Amino acid sequence: MENSSGLTGNDRTGSNAAQGGVFALGNFDGVHRGHHAVIQAALAYAREQRLPAHVLTFEPHPRQILDPSADPFRLTPAPVKTRLLKALGIDDVITLDFTSALAALSAEDFVTRVLIGRYRVQHIVAGFDFVFGHRRGGNLHNLRSLSSPHGAGVIDVPAQRDEKGEIISSSRARAALRQGDVATARAILGRPWSIAGTVEPGDNRGNVLGFPTANIALGEYLRPLFGVYTAMARPIGKETSLPGVVNIGIRPTVGGGGERLELHLFQPYGDLYGQEWEVELHHFIRPEQVFPDLEALRDQIAKDIKTAKDMLSTP
Repeated sequence: MENSSGLTGNDRTGSNAAQGGVFALGNFDGVHRGHHAVIQAALAYAREQRLPAHVLTFEPHPRQILDPSADPFRLTPAPVKTRLLKALGIDDVITLDFTSALAALSAEDFVTRVLIGRYRVQHIVAGFDFVFGHRRGGNLHNLRSLSSPHGAGVIDVPAQRDEKGEIISSSRARAALRQGDVATARAILGRPWSIAGTVEPGDNRGNVLGFPTANIALGEYLRPLFGVYTAMARPIGKETSLPGVVNIGIRPTVGGGGERLELHLFQPYGDLYGQEWEVELHHFIRPEQVFPDLEALRDQIAKDIKTAKDMLSTP
C-alpha cells in the first residue's frame, strides 16, 4: 500500500498525521551530545517561530538494509532511541521505515516526496555530516538548495567537540566500547552506555556458583569488549538503580552458549524473569577469560564483586 508520498510503508512511531513545523533529521544512533545539539537547535527555532518540533528518524538503521552482513553495531535500538529523544523535549518522534524503495530515492525525490510532499516540512535542522538519498548523494549543501524552492529553510549544526577537542560521533562511541573504554563512551554520549532487554531464563550456573545472575540477550546491540564491568541496573520505568556487576561474553569456562549479558545484583531483588531491565556499564574490570575449573571461576567472581563495589563507591 502506498501513502501520499508514493512510498510503501508507514511511520513506525509518532503521528502519521504529523505535518508542518521544524524537523530534526538523522539516524541518531546513540543520541549522543552531538545529537543533543541538533535537537536543541530544532527546539530553539521551533519555540521562536511558535511551531511544533519533530524528529524524523529511520528504522531499521540504514546500515542494516544496505549492509545486512554487518556485525551488530547499534548503540540504541529503536525503543531506547525514541525514549531518549522524547526525553530531550521534542514534540514528536516520527520513525520512517527504511526500505529498499526509500534507499533508492534520489536526494531530490527524498526532499520533494518525503520531506515536502508527505510531512510539509517548514524548516529542517541537521548535523554537519547528514547525508541522504540514493548512494548518500545528498548533503547539507543540496538539502538547502532542494528545500529552498519549497520555502523550507535549513539550519546546519556544526560538529560538537569533547573536552579533548575531538568530534563527538557514534563511530567514536562504538570504537571506545569495543575497547572496553566505557569512560570515553560516557563522555561522548553524555550518560553511561546501557543495554536494555528482557530477563531470560539461564542455565542456573550462577546459582550453582553462589552468585545468581539475570540474563539479557544482546540482540542487535553493539558487542563491547567481552569481559566484566561494574553496573547500575533498574527495571524499565523505575527511577532507582541498583549496583551490580555484569559479565558480557560467551562464558568460555562453562561451555559458552551464546553471547549474553549476565547481571549479578549486590542485593537480592527476587524473581526477575520476564521483566524489562536497563543495565548501565560504569567501569571495565577485566576481559573475559577461561579458568581451569569452576572453583577458580568462583574465586574470581568473588574478587570481581569486591572490585566492583570498591569502584562504584569511589566518587
